[in-house]
Amino acid sequence: SIHFVGSARGIEARLVPAAGFEVTLLPGRGLARRLTGANAGAVVGLGRAGVRAVALMARRRPHVVLAVGGYASAPCALAAAALRVPMVVHEQNAVPGLANRLAARFARASATSFEGTTLPRAVTTGNPVRREVLEVDRSPGGRAAAREALGVPSHRMVLAVFGGSLGARRINEVTRAMLEGWRRRDDLTVYHVVGSRDWASSPPLAPDVAGGGLVYRAVEYEERMPLLLAAADVAVCRAGGTSVAELAAVGLPAVFVPLPIAPHDHQRANAAALVRAGAAVLVPDAELTPERLAAEVGPLLDDPARRRAMSAAGLALARPDAADQVASLLERHARAG
Repeated sequence: SIHFVGSARGIEARLVPAAGFEVTLLPGRGLARRLTGANAGAVVGLGRAGVRAVALMARRRPHVVLAVGGYASAPCALAAAALRVPMVVHEQNAVPGLANRLAARFARASATSFEGTTLPRAVTTGNPVRREVLEVDRSPGGRAAAREALGVPSHRMVLAVFGGSLGARRINEVTRAMLEGWRRRDDLTVYHVVGSRDWASSPPLAPDVAGGGLVYRAVEYEERMPLLLAAADVAVCRAGGTSVAELAAVGLPAVFVPLPIAPHDHQRANAAALVRAGAAVLVPDAELTPERLAAEVGPLLDDPARRRAMSAAGLALARPDAADQVASLLERHARAG
């Protein structure tokens, strides 16, 4: 049996029950990375979360704990250590976060997504991705079927632009400015996942010119990301751990724009392996302009051979068995009885 623990403020409050699992939601919020009055309340909330985590561990007596970082991991990791419950850490990013650095001190093993991640007792497993992503069909027939399901033309190239559940404002603004100069492209569809933060304020962009120019589809959120990954020829996105793993798993060429405020610049580190292998291009957020984005994306769209080479390079780095590897670590270290 599997029992999830998360934050009352996180999306797990909705997603975990919808997936059919139990979840305990801990109160409070994370500490700000600067001196602020809100941190006093955060410390109180963290204390309450710690008490609840200890009570949960004592009541359920798990055989093993998997810590995946984030706010809820810290009190659970400390509770597991105090009650001598075996623990495995999984780190999605190339540079570990604070919660996992703390948890890893007490963990039997640290499953890492990237070679060279500095955690105690590290084992490189890769970053698990959903089965629906692993089953993505990017053959010509699969791509055409995905485009039909998304309601976009099957005979055009597709540029996918997304920035996480909230979106990425700079990517959104620069993409829309770039597309003003591409209105007459009659070979391209842009599928833009704007995100909830910018959706209400997004200005309209004409979907085409004289019925034969650029096709532009904007959505607030896309529940069917595997379809978009199947349909797209190139992606423009941030470089979170899951995004990097999913793009490698399906072999989708990408232009990464790492989040500049990510702790320890971990998104740039996430993208580095794919960039070195030739599977992706990196554009620093500070250098992202409509002209720079067009200079990176345009040649990719116009060069099918380069896209095929990038796809092969991404697939070579993918770890489709990552979930199995993490599960094996958990079984190896779980206490008996």
